[in-house]
Amino acid sequence: MIRDMEFRLPGGDCGVLLIHGLTGTPTEMRTVGRGLNKHGFSVLGVQLAGHCGTEADLLATGWQDWFASVEAAAEKLRAEVDHLFVAGLSMGAVLALKYAIEHPDKVDGLALYSTTFHYDGWAIPPLSRLSFLLPIVDRLGIGRSRRFMESFPYGIKNERIRSVIAGEMLSGDSAAAGLPGNPWPSLAELFRLCRTVRRDLAKVHTPTLILHATEDDVASMRNAEIVQQGVSGPVELVELAESYHMITVDQERQTVIDRSAGFFRALAPADQSRLARRIS
Repeated sequence: MIRDMEFRLPGGDCGVLLIHGLTGTPTEMRTVGRGLNKHGFSVLGVQLAGHCGTEADLLATGWQDWFASVEAAAEKLRAEVDHLFVAGLSMGAVLALKYAIEHPDKVDGLALYSTTFHYDGWAIPPLSRLSFLLPIVDRLGIGRSRRFMESFPYGIKNERIRSVIAGEMLSGDSAAAGLPGNPWPSLAELFRLCRTVRRDLAKVHTPTLILHATEDDVASMRNAEIVQQGVSGPVELVELAESYHMITVDQERQTVIDRSAGFFRALAPADQSRLARRIS
């Protein structure tokens, strides 16, 4: 059974849509959401289709379903605010880019956390780095019951936080910390999404903030560089030295909050936002 974990935090007339990663949950975005809300932003943490339930629930969906969740949530938030910003973690960052490609006139800025086109971080086993071949394997009907299991250090450098989150994930409560493994068919869907987004990266003219850990255990800095070199709009890159992949919950989460808030605020000054509301 899928549990509803979407969260909404009312705030000002600038809104931020937060997108979690593959097999993750909105909970991994909640700390950043609360921080942005304290900075005055309205926040919506979307729950992607098929997530926060069983593996079978996830396998019943594909990347188009996940993107449809993003589009629907963005429309809900846009109806309440004057400026919309979109931020995502891991696969959520790829979905944020897809939103900017498909709806360039609806988003004012992007924040991309630990963007993942390739699983090539230092903790990924050599054979797992060939996971980009999964779309071919999936078309052949191979490995539909296989999965890549999450492994130490679970994307988190802080030992205390890692212990809590890994315990929740391995307990079987997918709504709290996500599934403990990535099913091969779902990873194949992710790589199909990545392929279409990379093909169209030059269509992204939206101002973009990239935050990525230099020691990301899941997705190396190469992923951030792909975005930095591929998009057409202005880009700001922030490298984090004291975190691993899950930068929204790890040791530099406050830096993620503050840099995101400052970036978004510069794109939508408060006086312009209030003027827009008066005119409408």
